[in-house]
Amino acid sequence: MSELPTPTAIRLQRPRWRDGRLVIGVVLVLASVVLGSVVVSSADDRVPSYAARAALVPGQRISEADLVRVDVQLGDASGVYLSARRALGPDRFVLRPVQGGELVPVAAIGGRESVTVQPLTLVVDAGSAAALQVGSQVDVYADIPTGGGASGGPTFAGPELVLQRVSVSSLPQGSGGLGGGSSTGQPVQVMAPTDRVKDLIGRIDQGARVTVVPVAGTILKVDR
Repeated sequence: MSELPTPTAIRLQRPRWRDGRLVIGVVLVLASVVLGSVVVSSADDRVPSYAARAALVPGQRISEADLVRVDVQLGDASGVYLSARRALGPDRFVLRPVQGGELVPVAAIGGRESVTVQPLTLVVDAGSAAALQVGSQVDVYADIPTGGGASGGPTFAGPELVLQRVSVSSLPQGSGGLGGGSSTGQPVQVMAPTDRVKDLIGRIDQGARVTVVPVAGTILKVDR
C-alpha cells in the first residue's frame, strides 16, 4: 500500500502595511469616519446666540451677566439675533422690551445715544400695582381734578391716556414718586419716553390722579 502524502503546514504571517488589502481596509475605515463627521456637522447647524436671562426693559444698561448663551438653529435668521461668538461690548443699552428666555434681537440693543426713554417713578393705587412685575408693560392714565364736589371731595375731568405700553423697570418700596402718593399708594418706576416726561410731570403738579393698567399678556413673573 502506498503512503498518503503528508500536507505541508502553512505558517501564518503577520500582515504588513505593504499588503494592499490592509491598506484598502484602513482607507475605507478612515473614509467612513470622515464622512460620518461631515454628515453630523452638517446636520447640526446650531449657532451660539444670546437669550435674555430675565426681562430686559428699554433704557436698561446691559452686560453679559444679563444674558445666557444658547445654541439654536436659526438658518437664514442667524444675523437677526445677538451672536454669542462676539463680546457684547461696553455701554450697551436695551432699546425695546425683551422677555426673559427670549432670543435677543440685534435691533433691541444699541448705544446710549439711541436711548429715548427715562426712568420715572409714579405713585399709583396699590391695587393696580399689585400684579405688576419688572418687565410688565402698562398704560398710564392721568385724571386732573376740576374742583370740589358737592360732598366736599374733588371732582375730576376724567382719565386720559398719557403713556402707552411703557415698561415697568422697578417696583421700589416706600414713597417718593410722582402722582399723589398716600399711605395706600405704591411706587412704580416706568421707562417713559423722554419727550413725554415734562407733560406728565405738569399734569401731576396739577394734582392729577395716576392709574396704571397692565397691557394684556405682559404681566411676567421674572427674577431680578
